[in-house]
Amino acid sequence: MKKSTIAFIALPLLLLGTIACNRSKAADTDNSTVKSEAVKKDSIEEKKVLTIDTLDYNKRMVAMSNSDTTGRWPVKAPYPLPGAILPYNRIIAYYGNLYSTRMGILGEIPRKEMLEKLQGEVAKWQAAEPTVKAIPALHYIAVTAQGAPGKDNMHRMRMPFKQIDTIIKWAKPIDALVFVDIQVGHSSVKAEVNQLVDYLSMPNVHLGIDPEFSMKGGERPGTKIGHFTAADINDAIDILADIVRKNNLTPKILVVHRFTQGMVKNYKDIKIVPEVQVVMDMDGFGSKVLKKSTYLRYIYREPVHFTGFKLFYKNDNKNDWSMYTPEELVKFTPKPMYIQYQ
Repeated sequence: MKKSTIAFIALPLLLLGTIACNRSKAADTDNSTVKSEAVKKDSIEEKKVLTIDTLDYNKRMVAMSNSDTTGRWPVKAPYPLPGAILPYNRIIAYYGNLYSTRMGILGEIPRKEMLEKLQGEVAKWQAAEPTVKAIPALHYIAVTAQGAPGKDNMHRMRMPFKQIDTIIKWAKPIDALVFVDIQVGHSSVKAEVNQLVDYLSMPNVHLGIDPEFSMKGGERPGTKIGHFTAADINDAIDILADIVRKNNLTPKILVVHRFTQGMVKNYKDIKIVPEVQVVMDMDGFGSKVLKKSTYLRYIYREPVHFTGFKLFYKNDNKNDWSMYTPEELVKFTPKPMYIQYQ
């Protein structure tokens, strides 16, 4: 999408000092097992088989595709490991950073009010589609792109771990998932995700990555829209899959933000593995017509795994625009299974 046609997304720059952020695969047809583990019993090694209900999974994936007739959705992919969150649940996330009231609802209003408001949104989504459980999440920007180069010349700032600890603490009373999100600047996905391995090893912590601020040409973040290649995204998938295997965890979720054609290169080369569920999140603000057009162009037409949709409390309600309702979004093809509020 050319700049002249994306007034509604207008470079959501992140400013902690210099920059400000305004920012299914159809399962295979057989009922095969997902994973086997060797266990010993009476000194005889046996196979402990871990499975999912593949018939139920297939049914849910077809429902998520919302009667798509093009063959794009649901997308063919390996079955996930048992305990997968999607497509059994729809994630309703609040996004932001504790250092700024401008980067999202998470950090903009007091904790108690924020959690109550989030739970209210979860209830609305549950009512809109009762057959899919709506669950809350806190999506925290743990690495923020910066206009200034910083000491290591990477144009990014890593948040103190104590902030992530705070978000995890806030999530517990409402049994919310936690996402740590990275804006790499001049760094790399691999370098930044590896800094968060201890957190990602926790069962309820998942990952978000933002190609908008990946400046591969050395530009200052915010001067143009950046991008990730499939190789960048696969680096995150490899790290998450390794964490799942080493810690015997249920699948991790990887959210990839996107609102232009160029933000994600070679989408067909993004690999899907049983340990990771990938969400391509439509991350643009503006009128309903423009947002739906973006969803159709870059999310629906370039299928990866699952889809997401971002809603902006402020920017989606400017210029006589109005924010999409849950009832409207569950009619989309495919239905977004991850909803982010900023």
